[in-house]
Amino acid sequence: MTWTANSCFVTLAILFLWRVEEIAEACSCSPAHPQQAFCSSDVVIRAKLVGEQEVEVGNDIYGNPIKRIKYEIKQIKMFKGPSQDIDAIYTAPTSAVCGVTLETNGKEYLIAGKLEADGTMHVTLCDFILPWDDTSATQRKSLTQRYEMGCDCKITRCTSIPCMITSPAECLWLDWVMEKSVNGQQAKHYACIKRSDDSCAWYRGSAP
Repeated sequence: MTWTANSCFVTLAILFLWRVEEIAEACSCSPAHPQQAFCSSDVVIRAKLVGEQEVEVGNDIYGNPIKRIKYEIKQIKMFKGPSQDIDAIYTAPTSAVCGVTLETNGKEYLIAGKLEADGTMHVTLCDFILPWDDTSATQRKSLTQRYEMGCDCKITRCTSIPCMITSPAECLWLDWVMEKSVNGQQAKHYACIKRSDDSCAWYRGSAP
């Protein structure tokens, strides 16, 4: 192989690895407590998925069509979001670029996502999406009451012992170290609530 060909090969390899790393970083996100997901999302809804199709939503800088999966939904309840109903959500076509795969046979989901400037709702693998049947009684009640009360609080995830909070306005999330799961007791049955003295503390809702 000539030096020129070899140089081109190395350059292409570097570009390929950079692109893979870029995609990986695009989907890199820390697990979030359901309350964190609620507070950081533009839209939080309960919806039934009724259809799916691949659509083009424009072109990239090279003129290539940008494809998205459009999930047609029937909105059951909006917990947070705009005044108008959401009738569809959009996501990337594959998980490699953060796309979300959902069941469209009438299954109901709790979906938190972002609202684009054109009024459409978009979701990625980093957003909080859970089958509605898997939500706990506390989570369902907190969506309309408690989560919003604690949006000024900070939930700090503990990944290894020891760990601690640095401010009275924090709640320490211990599910990972206690249960090796991000869907443990605190995620299912607790909300971080701001108290009258501006400190924050876990509030337990309904029992399992």
